[in-house]
Amino acid sequence: MAFSWFVTRGIVGVFLGGQTVAEVAPFLAAAAISVLVRAAAVWASDVFASIAATRTKSQLRAKVTDAVATLGPGWVERRSSASLATTATHGLDALDSYFSAYLPQLVLTAIATPVFVIIILVQDWVSALAVIITMPVIPFFMVLIGFFTQDVQKRQWSALTVLSGHFLDVIQGLSTLKIFGREKRQITVIRDVTTEYRTRTMKVLRVSFMSGFVLELGATLAVAIVAVLIGTRLIAGELDLTTGLFVLLITPEAFLPLRQVGANYHAAAEGVVAANDVFEILDAAAAQGAPARAANASTTLSHADLRVAGLGVSYPEADRPAVAGVTFVAKAGTITVIAGPSGAGKSTIFSALLGFVDYDGQITLGTSTREGALPWSRSFSSWAGQRPSLRDGTVAENLHLGDDHEDPEITSAALRLAASDQDPSTLLEPGGEGLSGGQAQRVALARAYYRLLAHDLPVLLLDEPSSALDSVSEESVVRGWRELADAGKTVVVISHRDRVMSAADQVVRIENGVEAGRADA
Repeated sequence: MAFSWFVTRGIVGVFLGGQTVAEVAPFLAAAAISVLVRAAAVWASDVFASIAATRTKSQLRAKVTDAVATLGPGWVERRSSASLATTATHGLDALDSYFSAYLPQLVLTAIATPVFVIIILVQDWVSALAVIITMPVIPFFMVLIGFFTQDVQKRQWSALTVLSGHFLDVIQGLSTLKIFGREKRQITVIRDVTTEYRTRTMKVLRVSFMSGFVLELGATLAVAIVAVLIGTRLIAGELDLTTGLFVLLITPEAFLPLRQVGANYHAAAEGVVAANDVFEILDAAAAQGAPARAANASTTLSHADLRVAGLGVSYPEADRPAVAGVTFVAKAGTITVIAGPSGAGKSTIFSALLGFVDYDGQITLGTSTREGALPWSRSFSSWAGQRPSLRDGTVAENLHLGDDHEDPEITSAALRLAASDQDPSTLLEPGGEGLSGGQAQRVALARAYYRLLAHDLPVLLLDEPSSALDSVSEESVVRGWRELADAGKTVVVISHRDRVMSAADQVVRIENGVEAGRADA
């Protein structure tokens, strides 16, 4: 508005007031200063909007990571890991335009547009009436195009999810495809999926360009109507040049915020679609409940018995319960082994203990009882699954994963209990490449021991922890469990190995999802 006013005063002064350029130079200088101030304001707005967008993305990404940890592997296994990774990376990055451009522009439009209309109304009510009548055309087209854009964007996001998922599947199964001579066919499949994504992306771009053209056309026609009205009234002598020129200069500015909202919405549309997946994950985690902090476990549940009563787990896709009516007590200071044939439901029991699946019945740790999902039990227990799942970095970094600092004494104790001779400073490749199956399994066991000892947790849960070990190593590992049990820990192990069962204080046998017997040492 300042720029338009100073330019108007300068032009009118020269053409109607007979002033020289030198005389109107202060107005021109003020107009130039207005341009600089506006540029600085836009720059500052962009900087702060980018900072806000970065912080928001960081917070959302942290919440998604925590939510996936809360929901657990049981929830993740029913979804595409590639889709989750795409949502947490590319999907959240696509929100940049939403937070740094669309939302600020929306606020700016809500503030600036009414101010411009009021200024025009004060100067010339006829022009203001024309602006008020023509302005709703732009939001009308924005809504119509927005619905179409959202649909096209959803299809593009779906194509990207399919592409990322299929590419990950091919990479993970490349060795198998190579063995059976099917790797060449994947070239055609990936080309088809990529072509589909490229086609969807081009449709999104076409819609964006088309919508931009429509919005610009609507705004241009609206400004043209105001210009014609001003021109005819100037010729008729019904309007002075100062008012007419000033109103004509600020009329495009009244429409500009609305046009920018439409343009920025298209830039942010992909992020908006991805945000739906983000909030679906957060809502699922909120419905399940957040885990309690592990710091409270040692003070309230040390040396606690683990009691399972009438445990049952059912999956919607299965025709019978995976586990039904399982009852046992794992006492503090003892080793309890859950044994049974493959597919009997042993790992499902562990998933219930860790809160990875919903269940019926009761699980009691000391005096704390919960029914249904039990995510807080992960805060009171340390566990190791069937796969080591090691990451790149040193052995020590793998052991204290999740803790800010390493305790060298606990690291040494954990490796000793796991019968591992690995140097803590040894570098590991992703997935534990370079280690044998037994070595990787013992490092994974040491990681579980590190968490158990570092946080003084009462329960240790192990799923087939000695499946890749020889008899000598297995015997050393079993001695480590006995040492932990003697220290008051509740040790629960899934295993069908004779050496493990012979060392147990209690063996709970599971067959076809039900308890088939129990034997005490």
